[in-house]
Amino acid sequence: MSGRFERAIAAIDAVHAEDPEKDAAGEAKELLYARRMSAWLERLAPQASEALRLAVRCQHLRRWALPRSRFPEGKVGYLRWRKEESLAHAALAGDILRHAGYDAEAVQRVQSLVKKERIKHDPEAQALEDATCLAFLELDFADFTAKHPDEKVIDILRKTWPKMSPQGQAVALELKLPPPLRRIVEKAVSG
Repeated sequence: MSGRFERAIAAIDAVHAEDPEKDAAGEAKELLYARRMSAWLERLAPQASEALRLAVRCQHLRRWALPRSRFPEGKVGYLRWRKEESLAHAALAGDILRHAGYDAEAVQRVQSLVKKERIKHDPEAQALEDATCLAFLELDFADFTAKHPDEKVIDILRKTWPKMSPQGQAVALELKLPPPLRRIVEKAVSG
């Protein structure tokens, strides 16, 4: 990878490191998430383009700055929050990439991926979506499940499952989840 790639990753990670939410070891949660996203991409698409590697790392840039609690409850509020989040992540990604030396075309491509445009029609956007879903299952699923009734979790998984590629779905089913979480996933994907 190029020097500008290394500069961009360092700048992206510096932003993630500002996350006020820390894990038990004191590490910024969004920095851990970004690293996990990159690891998933490496597993799913080891020959991924530079743009996709940057986009994966740019997920959740300053996510804490626009909390879900600022939006109404329910599907409409959730979708509005997700849209505003993706636009904010893409805008900040663009600033970082321009500063690192990327041209307008490269910046636009990364921003398109960050916004997950054309998921089912763009293999790179699909790879990013798969990495996102797998990172969630690996890192956040247990905590999420503990806060919500099983029926809600199953419903969300049923809506998320079709967004993944067959490859992503297969990898998700191979995850070593604790038995209670595995049962929830199996119930959700079995119909």
